[in-house]
Amino acid sequence: MARLAGWLYCGEMKYLLVLLLCAVLFVAGGCSEGDSSISDTGSVSAEEFNKEITEGVVLVDFWAPWCPPCRWQGPIVDDVAEKTKAFAKVLKLNVGDEPAVASKYAIESIPTLIIFKDGKIQKQFQGLTKASTLIAAMKAAG
Repeated sequence: MARLAGWLYCGEMKYLLVLLLCAVLFVAGGCSEGDSSISDTGSVSAEEFNKEITEGVVLVDFWAPWCPPCRWQGPIVDDVAEKTKAFAKVLKLNVGDEPAVASKYAIESIPTLIIFKDGKIQKQFQGLTKASTLIAAMKAAG
């Protein structure tokens, strides 16, 4: 009986080790530099950010390059920028490069997306957000 219990324990440990290895590989793969899901939209400086949000409807993606969900959100933000360029602007702000701006807007998790209208916050989203949701909120803000 003790022999059976030892074998089962060993099997459970192997299962846990395989799960741990998969998790490590998933995270490492999401952080690779060659990830094709990197956004085409470049990040703005704090000065550019402050200038751009003062007029009209502006979607700002608060992100960081080391954040896998941010990297997944990037192409979605690019799609939104293309579909809304007639009536709104889309910016990306790297919270690692501009921590003062992130602090000012109490960005505690990323990706965070904020829609501004003439410098005032209209709507805020945390986590991965669909293009259709962002576009609808931008139209409502306009």
